[in-house]
Amino acid sequence: MKSVLLLRSLAAPVAALALLAVPGRGVAAPEVLDGIAAVVNGDVITFSQVRELVGTRERALKAQFTGQELVNKIKEARMGALKDLIDRALVLQEFKKKEFNVPPRVIDERIAQIIREDFGGDRQAFVRTLNAQGYTMTKLREIERDKFIVQAMRFSNIKAELLVSPQRVNEFYSTTARKDFASEEQIRLRLIAIRKGDTGGLSLDDPQRAMINEIRSKVMRGARFDQLASMYSDDPTRANGGEIGWVDRKSLRPELAQIAFSLKTKQVSDVKEMEGAYFLLYVEERKQAQVKGLKEVRPDIERRLQGEDRQRMTEQWLEGLRKKAYIRMF
Repeated sequence: MKSVLLLRSLAAPVAALALLAVPGRGVAAPEVLDGIAAVVNGDVITFSQVRELVGTRERALKAQFTGQELVNKIKEARMGALKDLIDRALVLQEFKKKEFNVPPRVIDERIAQIIREDFGGDRQAFVRTLNAQGYTMTKLREIERDKFIVQAMRFSNIKAELLVSPQRVNEFYSTTARKDFASEEQIRLRLIAIRKGDTGGLSLDDPQRAMINEIRSKVMRGARFDQLASMYSDDPTRANGGEIGWVDRKSLRPELAQIAFSLKTKQVSDVKEMEGAYFLLYVEERKQAQVKGLKEVRPDIERRLQGEDRQRMTEQWLEGLRKKAYIRMF
């Protein structure tokens, strides 16, 4: 939604502050309105700064957890948030210390990008959203400036070109190939569905059941499944001879996947009764699971390992800033 776009975090994903009491369902606790959460070399981080960024994350947690577990999850998220905000403050202070500056045109271009991409170029709609959120253009420019600084400072402390050795790529592939680079087993599946008749729930007396049993018998005697599907099936796939197409296990309901993937090629299933209909499944073809070769996935592995290196180098740089700083959490 547009209203969310102006409230993006200025740093890495920020949840909330661990030191606030969190009321969960069935757990009553007071909520501190505001106060000092941390001091970083004289700069103050307040509860309200964090609360401004944490709403979406807390709502997601409240939808998943209750009681004391909810309290613990939110406290954990808030502690992570406090650490993120401390790191953000350290980065901004380092930028100021080095007497760098951000040309105004950079922020102008970012604001123009927001209007263009998030508001379809409608500047009036952008201004209305800004006002509705209680933001001024000056405040937004400050936010975007800080975001730019954090990103630029992080990248400036990483080597321009990160090389990954062939040996490291090979080792990564050998340990994760089957998990990360394997294609699922697939089958080309057809089905015939016959609606149940009105027998008061006694399916054994249903003439429709007798019909699908006869259809199955014809397939077993050599009749073509696709032709029978075109003649008898009540499913929309009858127009294509009952063909569903190529599917993997995750594409089907578990009870159907179990049946379908137990069949051999050119084999028809027993009659399956489910949700007001009788089903027959038929496996036309099969593709076995395969692992992509190293040559094919090497670029993906290199990018992944380079990402890990960037994260490690960024964390080392931030740790250096933390060790030189005065940080106090309340």
